[in-house]
Formats: sequence, C-alpha cells, structure tokens
Amino acid sequence: MPLLLEGYGWLPNRRRRTPNGVVHTRLLGQPAVGVCGPGAARLFYDETNIERHGAIPGPVLSTLFGHGAVHTLDGPAHRHRKSIFLSLATPEHTAVLVEQVTAAWDELLPSWPENEPVVLFDAASRVLTRGACRWAGISLPEAELDALAGDLVAMVDGFATLGPRHWRGRRARRHWEDRFARLVDDVRQGGASAPADSALWVVAQHRDAEGNPLEPRVAAVELLNVIRPTAAVCWFVAFAGHALHRWPQHRVPLRAGDPDFALAFAHELRRFYPFAPFLGGHAVRDLTWQGEHIPAGALVLLDLYGQNHDPELWPEPYTFDPRRFLGREPGAFDLVPQGAGDPRTGHRCPGEPFTVALVAALAMRLAQLDYEVPDQDLTISLSRIPARPASGVVLRPLHRAALPAPPAQPQPAPARG
Repeated sequence: MPLLLEGYGWLPNRRRRTPNGVVHTRLLGQPAVGVCGPGAARLFYDETNIERHGAIPGPVLSTLFGHGAVHTLDGPAHRHRKSIFLSLATPEHTAVLVEQVTAAWDELLPSWPENEPVVLFDAASRVLTRGACRWAGISLPEAELDALAGDLVAMVDGFATLGPRHWRGRRARRHWEDRFARLVDDVRQGGASAPADSALWVVAQHRDAEGNPLEPRVAAVELLNVIRPTAAVCWFVAFAGHALHRWPQHRVPLRAGDPDFALAFAHELRRFYPFAPFLGGHAVRDLTWQGEHIPAGALVLLDLYGQNHDPELWPEPYTFDPRRFLGREPGAFDLVPQGAGDPRTGHRCPGEPFTVALVAALAMRLAQLDYEVPDQDLTISLSRIPARPASGVVLRPLHRAALPAPPAQPQPAPARG
C-alpha cells in the first residue's frame, strides 16, 4: 500500500531515512533490501550476486513482459535468448527503425487538424507503432495498427496497478500473444512472409540452446518485447513536449537540427522524467553492501529513480539541463533509466539505443512544429506508475504541413560495459 501511495518516492524516501542509503523493507510479502548508486548497480548486475528468475511478479509478467520472456531467464539461457534482441539492436537496424518512425511521423502529421487539439502522447503512440511494425516486418491493416497502438500502451500502463488499467493491459497482452503466435506459425509454415533479418523473421527462426524453435506463444511474447518498448517511447515524446513547453529555450538547437544537442536532450529526458521506479532480483548468496547483510534469497531492489536524481551524480538533479550530457557519454552504471551494465552480457535493455535515437529524432521533429499549448493539466504525479503528464500534452497545430526534416539523425553509442 505505501508503494501504491508514494509511487516513485517510496524507495528514495526510505533510503533517505537511513545513514547509509540501504533500506530493509518488505515488498509483496517478501523481505527486500533497497540499494542505490553505481556501485550498487554493479553488485545488482553481477549474476553471481543477483538472479532475476522468480523475481518479477506475476502481474508484471501478465502485462509488461509476458510469461516466459527473456527477462525471466538467467545465465546461458538468458544470453542465448537475448541474442534475438542483440542481433536487432545494431547501429544499422537502429538507423532503419528511426527512418521508419520518422517517415510515419511525416505521413501522419498532415492529418493533424489545424487549430484543433492533438494529444501528443496518443499521436506519438500511433506513429511509433506504425514505424515499429514496418521495421519489424509485421503487416497489419490500418484499423489494427491503431488498435495495436492502444494495446501496447495498455500493456505498459497497467504493470504497476491493480485497477482497471491492469486488467486492460492483461486483456491486450492475451489478445496480441494469440495474434502473433498465429503469425509466427504462418511464417514458419510459409503462409505469411517476413523480410529476411526483420524482427518477425529473427524471432520465428530462433532456436533455443537445444536447437528447438520457440513455442509459438513464447515467440509471440518476444516479438511483443521488440515492438512494445518501441511504442512505449511515446512516454518520452510526451515528456519532450512537456519539457519544451516549460523550457522553450531548448527548441532553438533542436529546431536547428543539432544532433549532439538532440542526443543530450534525449539523455536528460530519460534522467529527469520518471519511468521505471526500480528493478528487483533475488540474492543468489549471502551478500554485504555498505556494511549491511543481505541474506540469500532476499529481494534486492535497485533504486533507478533515486539514482537518476542523486545529487552526488547529477549536480542540481531537479534542474532540467541537457548540457550536462554535451560531450559526455553516460557510463554504464550511472545513468540507469533502463537498467545498467553491459547489454551483451547482463540484463540491461538491449533496445536502449532504439529509445535514445527515437527520442532524439522525434524531439527535433517536435521542435520544428508551429503549435500552441492550450490551458491543460500538465502535472506529473509521482504516485502514478508509469508517470505521464495528466493531459497527455495537448498541442494545437497552427499549420497542417510538416516542416523540412532535420539534416541529420543522432546516433547514440552502444551502452558501455
């Protein structure tokens, strides 16, 4: 109940009341230890210390990740399954995904009615879903694309609540796991085609460590785990609209198409605005951190939101300042909105370069638009997980036609180990 009430502040609030920033608490009936900081992230991402199997609650699997997903695996099984995502998260694939998503933006932008309100969060989810499906080799009718966009949002929006949002996310996942399991079967049997090296093809052809194809349902889970995080970038696009309204000075370098500033802007958005509150895993053995005993089997919580707002890492952490990332490549264990460590060997999200590149590219597109921001509720409640601007960021476009595209797309470097 305190977690539901306090949201992102639940773990940081408790850590601040301890002398060493280590919290002993309970979560879902389990003893839990909350830790934070680059050293804690190294401890957490060392598989000899922490394992993920059994640590993700069933409600989160039923909405966000899917049962049997790569997130539930450890060791060689995890690395073997993760090869699906690493083969897709290359600079070449990232560039193609950005091209597809920005093309979808440019196609849909003229349909935004002049002087009529547009909810940026919703519009971005449709753009991202269209671009992600084209890139992934998934061909769907227009009406199904809109339905998929809403359902992908529901899967993310319902993972940390027990109310109607959660049950909608469950229904959405069940529907699309059924749909994509049939699609994978069709591709394997030749009834449907998929471009070589597309996400659909890679997932359909993947073999486990024993040389067996994934069960169609598990393949569908992993296919959703490719396009669902891409659609979830709509959270950061809405945050970009929020940031450009509060700090309009950042429109100038973005409008000019400065790729370095766009990349820094994307990193600062991911640091400043709330997304994942923390990550959990079980201690493999008895551990000690900051002089505190962590018994084997205990749930260990890595405080992502607290670390991204730690004044020892980020001077004036509640000031939005993209300049802190100009000329600075974030370390693998300091900026942790999507986890820490090396995605090639650990549990860090391999699609993080997708997120960074898409946020940077769409922030430039957004800064080029001529629009007004009508009166609305732009508050962001930290008790709501995942947080989002209450209004979704409503814009009123002043011109129907898209402006010229930025001259270059920023390309983030892979996360460093």
